[in-house]
Amino acid sequence: MRAFVSHQFNVSVDELVSAQRGSSAACHARQVAMYLTHVVFGVTLTSVGDEFGRDRSTVSHACRKVEWSRDDVVFDQLLSRLEWQLRAATGKEV
Repeated sequence: MRAFVSHQFNVSVDELVSAQRGSSAACHARQVAMYLTHVVFGVTLTSVGDEFGRDRSTVSHACRKVEWSRDDVVFDQLLSRLEWQLRAATGKEV
């Protein structure tokens, strides 16, 4: 997941899991990665937080921000494509 999102958003995997907030690009990519981990794979918010070195409430906030951003048609299409690719690659229902 981390490598997939880091490639899609052109940030390093280290930036996604860094204890520091990082650049806005890294922060956005991390939020998307946490969202996809929760939504596509059904991982609990607490477990997603553990995986990314963040608190459960931070993951919840990230998921809400990503959902709100889906009002942007271009971003929604990108996210839908990423969700589809992840589901197809892992054998989840497409």
